[in-house]
This record gives sequence, structure tokens and C-alpha cells, in this order.
Amino acid sequence: MSDIQASAEQHMPDLESRTVPEDHHDLRLWLRLLTCCNLIEGEIRSRLRVEYETTLPRFDLMAQLLREPAGMKMSELSRHMMVTNGNITGITDQLEKEGMVERIKVATDRRSSLIRLTARGKRVFRKMAQSHEQWIREMLGGLSEKSRDALYEALGELKLLNQPRRNAKP
Repeated sequence: MSDIQASAEQHMPDLESRTVPEDHHDLRLWLRLLTCCNLIEGEIRSRLRVEYETTLPRFDLMAQLLREPAGMKMSELSRHMMVTNGNITGITDQLEKEGMVERIKVATDRRSSLIRLTARGKRVFRKMAQSHEQWIREMLGGLSEKSRDALYEALGELKLLNQPRRNAKP
């Protein structure tokens, strides 16, 4: 990316900047929340690309596999990551070529394979995960502990209010 592009990106208006004080407070709150998420995610994506030559979806897939040492089926990965099987297949193919994951045939189902991290994949992922944790700490570290706790509690409330209700009538 050129210096001009980087400078332009830094000064691009975000979603929140499109609001005016007359806009409904809930709309402004929503756009501030979305802007914060986009800024943090963009920074994580950039750092993964620059420091590890990888992408956030690859990082996420490896994180899922680290939690399941025996491996996961493609459909399970797809469900956990909320992306299509096609996306999972593409990422898995790349990681397999790089020796980060392996496919193991399921004896009881010839059409299925379990995907799991190789020893190399575990080593590489753990290093990325340490960096990822440090980046998050840097990005949130400017908030006081009191503010972090309050934000965590408030977002927990918001999450509960917006959980799908299984028995709710339309």
C-alpha cells in the first residue's frame, strides 16, 4: 500500500462520522459500536497479514482446531465459524499445502474427513495467538479497568437482550 493510500485510509470517514446530533441516540450508539468493531478487526487483519502473511479466516480456523485436538469435520468448522463449507474447504486446502493441517479419513463415513492441526500448525498458531492477545491488550489497554468492566457488563446486557428467543411468538 502506498503512503498516499495509507494516509487516505486514515482520514476516511467511519460509519459513526456520518451521524449528526439530531440522529436517534440508539442509532449513534449502534454506529459507534460497529465502528469500534471495524477498526479493531481491520487492525487485527492488517497485523496478521503483515506479521504472519495470513488472514483472519485462516487464524480463526486454526483457533477452532486447537480447541478440538482430535479434529473437526468440515461441516462442524463451517457451523462454528458461520461460513460456507466452500470457504472452509478453500482455507483448509491452503493450510494443508503449507503443512499446517491434515485430513484424516473417518472410518465410519468414507465421505467425511476430520481436519486437525499438525504439530507445525500448532506451533505456528500458538505464536500467532500470543501476538493476537498482545494486540488486543494494546488496543483495549488505554481504557481504565473500570471502563473495561463497565463496557463488558453493558455489552453482556445487550447480548442477552438480542439473543434469539426459541419460544418467542412472531
